[in-house]
Amino acid sequence: MSRVALIDYGSGNLRSAEKALVEAARRSGGDWTVDVTFDPDKVASADRIVLPGVGAFAACWALLHARPGLVQAMTEAVKQRGVPFLGVCVGLQLLATRGLEFGETPGLDWIPGEVRRIEPADHALKAPHKSLKVPHMGWNNLTLARDHALMGGQADGHMYFTHSYALHASDVADVIAWADHGGPIVAAVARDNVAGVQFHPEKSQGRGLKLLGDFLEWRP
Repeated sequence: MSRVALIDYGSGNLRSAEKALVEAARRSGGDWTVDVTFDPDKVASADRIVLPGVGAFAACWALLHARPGLVQAMTEAVKQRGVPFLGVCVGLQLLATRGLEFGETPGLDWIPGEVRRIEPADHALKAPHKSLKVPHMGWNNLTLARDHALMGGQADGHMYFTHSYALHASDVADVIAWADHGGPIVAAVARDNVAGVQFHPEKSQGRGLKLLGDFLEWRP
């Protein structure tokens, strides 16, 4: 049996994420178990790792580092063993070099770039009907940037977003999907065995479950 470590560090909708991963595993027919854990040994030995996140970059970074040995275990699994990794929402943002929410906070630097506040282009316009709000919340189409195993069948797919900050990737080649909210927003990234999505697959119904199933089958 293969194991997914769903990281529990005090941030993220763990119950919904766990249920979605279990259902995705059932639909895929794979022999998977989902561990909600912050045990470094379980994380270091997992076959897949999912890092959720809800809230502010700096707060999530602090919570992650408050779990002794957790970041080291993640790094060992991902960078030394090549374990496939998926960051969700702030879990994607933590992959960046730094975040600029409430000051500057370092990130994992696995997907180089920085996380900045969303600034829709039409904020400069005065007409109320033109206004786009921040946070960016609700359903949004994806535009695929390039082919990737996690994006199979997701062209023009709706996913559920809720965020005020977004990754600006240093290398556009790391971007695998965009959304639009008064301008392009990074919706998904991937580099080697590391991937992240700004939207919430666990809230995105069938397409979200398909993406999680594709992640379980991903062989980077």
